[in-house]
This record gives sequence, structure tokens and C-alpha cells, in this order.
Amino acid sequence: MAERGGRGRLLRRFARNPVSLAGAVVVLALVVCAVIPGAIAPAPEDAGPTVHFDRAFRAPGAGHWLGTDDVGRDLLSRVVFGARVSLLLAAVVLAIALGLGVPLGLVAGYRAGSALSAVIMRTTDVFLSVPPLALALAVTAALRPNLVSAMAAIAFAWWPWYARLVYGEVLSRREEPYVEAARALGLGDRAIAFRHILPNVVSPVVVKATLDVSFVILLAAGLSFLGVGAQEPTPDWGTMVARGRTFLPDSWWVSTMPGLVVFVAVMGFNLLGDALRDALDVWG
Repeated sequence: MAERGGRGRLLRRFARNPVSLAGAVVVLALVVCAVIPGAIAPAPEDAGPTVHFDRAFRAPGAGHWLGTDDVGRDLLSRVVFGARVSLLLAAVVLAIALGLGVPLGLVAGYRAGSALSAVIMRTTDVFLSVPPLALALAVTAALRPNLVSAMAAIAFAWWPWYARLVYGEVLSRREEPYVEAARALGLGDRAIAFRHILPNVVSPVVVKATLDVSFVILLAAGLSFLGVGAQEPTPDWGTMVARGRTFLPDSWWVSTMPGLVVFVAVMGFNLLGDALRDALDVWG
């Protein structure tokens, strides 16, 4: 009962924070667009290789709320379908990064001082010494530029951050009384690490993952903008910005509109992540 009451207080505090609500609304809107883009986009066929040269470069207005691009495709429709591409990419990247980084950080932290821990953390330090964009560019340069390559490249650059985070959290918790009690009861190292320590480091990992969605979206858009991420006709936000820059400043909306969507998406996940961090800090 006390636990449910504490969660209720946190939810009420979250709901009273307008910044938290703004972030939640933006994220919810993006998720809805990603799940049912065909029901929201006014011209779903424009998410593909369709061309309508008779309506190219139409400015934003009642017929096309965000305008059309150089081949007449409705930008609103492509932006809506782009939410699916961006969120799918972020979900896959973070799933891989969490799947690699969390277990490695957990093992390294629990076995701190061992040769295995030293190898894991020195490898992590090597990866962290290279900027994520540079590392992702190096990976995509060795692969065929497409959405799958972008996912692999970003995941390759992202897992060390979770390994480092979990390593630090485990170091601060492995001598806690509940861990000593588990050892006294005769539990093995694996059971202690995964059943007792890991649940207590979930909160910072969840907060970081929420914040990282925005960074992954921004990095993926950057790779696509540079031509090594998603390729046409995939409705990717970074690809749309890159395509539209050729027509600046006359047809400014072709690149500005998807660029604004990237800005709003990044801001929404940042606001939601900050709100979760505050809430979980209070909960802890």
C-alpha cells in the first residue's frame, strides 16, 4: 500500500509539471504517428517513391499543411511516416546497446579488480574516447549505406555509455547490506548480481535510455544528412533535410519542416527524460 501511495504521489507530481506534460504529449504524438501513420498521413502513398510533378514545390497551405517537395510529395505525410523510421531505429539501437552494455557493466562492476573487469572497462574507455558520430561514420563507411547499417553503426558507438553507467552504479551498491545478506544466505555471484543488484540500477538506466532516444534520433538524422544513413525513397527526417537544402532559400519549407520535427522530437524526449529523472530521484 505504501508503495502504491508513493507511486501515486509521483504520478501526481509528474502531472502537475507542465514541462513534463509537454514532453509526454510530444512523445505520445510521435508514438501514435509511428504506430498508425497510414491513418494520420493525408497522402500515405507519398511515403514511397511516388511522384507528382504537377504539384512540386507547393508552399504550406490548406491543401498541403507542410508543403510539397521537389517531386510533389506531401511533406506532412512523409514526416508522419518518418516518425516510424526514427523511433524504430532508436528502439533497435537502444535494445542492442542495453543488451550489450548493461550485462558487461554489471559483470565489470561486480568483479571490480579482476582481469575480466579491467579488459571490459579498458575496451569501454577506448570506445568512449572516440566521438559517437565519428565512430558511426567509420562503421557506415565499411558497410552499405542504408537504414540497417545506420542502426548497426549507432549501436556500435552507444553500448559503452551503458557499460560505464552500470559499472559505476554497481560499484556503489555491491557492498550494500542487502548484498551482504544475500552472500550470507549462500547465494551465488550470478544470483546476487542479476537478482539483487541489477533491479536497483534500473532507474538510472531507464532515465538515460529515455534521454538517449533524442540523441540517437539526432545522430541518425545526421548520418542520413551526410548520405550514409537511410536512403531515398525512405521517409527519413535527415534525408528530407539534406534533399531540401538544395532548394534554399526559395523553397525553404522542404528542409525546414522536417528539421523542425527533429527539433520537436529531440526536445520532447529530453523533457520527458528530465521529468523521469526527477521523479525517480524522489522515488529513490
